[in-house]
Amino acid sequence: MGKAAQDEAYFQRGSLFWFTVITLSFGYYTWVVFWPQSIPYGSLGPLGPFTQYLVDHHHALLHNGYWLAWLIHVGESLYAMVLCKSKGITNGQAQLLWFLQTFLFGIASLSILIAYRPKRQKQT
Repeated sequence: MGKAAQDEAYFQRGSLFWFTVITLSFGYYTWVVFWPQSIPYGSLGPLGPFTQYLVDHHHALLHNGYWLAWLIHVGESLYAMVLCKSKGITNGQAQLLWFLQTFLFGIASLSILIAYRPKRQKQT
């Protein structure tokens, strides 16, 4: 069975909704871990006191969790490369896009690649 040419360069951008949620969440997490003194806790509604509690009582856990989250994203990105090869995505640019998108957005990107089923050409 041969592979369709489009399968070799398959790439699909993820949902703008999830990319926005992940970007804002990771941005807030970065702010909490590295610049907690600059956060206006009183202006954040219920999120403010909760964040302040975490910063005051569990800052080491927040810091370690932050780096663990990035490490997990690295692992997901490497797994995306394995999936690309197993699904016949051999185009270097497509593989790079999958790697970067999965590194930045994790499972929101990886789930698209996992769900992808390459089309196979029939043998004549």
